[in-house]
Amino acid sequence: MQTPAIILTIAGSDPSGGAGIQADIKAISAMGGYAAAAITAVTVQNTRGVTAVSYLPAQLVTAQAEAVLNDLHPAAIKIGMTGRADIIKSLADCLRKHPDIPVVLDPVMLSSSGHPLMESDAIEALRTELFPQCRLVTPNLNEAANLLGTPLHTPQDMEQAAVKLYDHYGCAFLLKGGHLDGDRMTDILFDGQPYRFSSPRIVTNNLHGTGCTLSSSIATLLGQGHSLPEAVRLGKAYMDKAIEAAREWRIGCGYGPLCHFPPTFKPEE
Repeated sequence: MQTPAIILTIAGSDPSGGAGIQADIKAISAMGGYAAAAITAVTVQNTRGVTAVSYLPAQLVTAQAEAVLNDLHPAAIKIGMTGRADIIKSLADCLRKHPDIPVVLDPVMLSSSGHPLMESDAIEALRTELFPQCRLVTPNLNEAANLLGTPLHTPQDMEQAAVKLYDHYGCAFLLKGGHLDGDRMTDILFDGQPYRFSSPRIVTNNLHGTGCTLSSSIATLLGQGHSLPEAVRLGKAYMDKAIEAAREWRIGCGYGPLCHFPPTFKPEE
């Protein structure tokens, strides 16, 4: 049996299991990877929202990552919730020692319920320290608007924004259009040229952890040797099946989780 691609996720913990490290491990496993994890923060949250966050010391976060990097030699890295500038700078110093490992960054700034998950000075650290080291950054529309200082209302806006972000930071950007109205969901990837991914909108309240799930699946596919456009296409196909499979679930009283192991899904289908 072939050894699976080892994927390191660096993110916060969600005790309800729908997002963060817990969702990342499920998604990586579903895609056929081996998940290793470094925790950045402990959150108090459930399907109704986030009520408290406690960040781990930066040195401890980086020590976890280095323990994995120096022994397991991951094929790709996914970074989610970082929260503080000192954590970001410490991780950036660590990652500079491993420039050949592709990094997928989900710039978690706000929870779905609107709870801030990043301190104000951390956003600038994210821009200057981590973006230049990434293969891909995956902001949603609100996060992209925050980075650019202007709202995005259409797929055309998204494509122009992705080009500007790519030109400024020198890495690929996948802008997620789930917050736009309409019957179809459109995401825009720009990696020197634009790629548009569109699929029917699935009407459900069970969308907790979609950003974590998508970025983790893309990182896994990159670690398995797929090109970036193909990794995005396959990652989105997986996430759509995970959303569809959980559409009728009733887990919690708010925005429920995805089904990370959809019965009809096969990796690389």
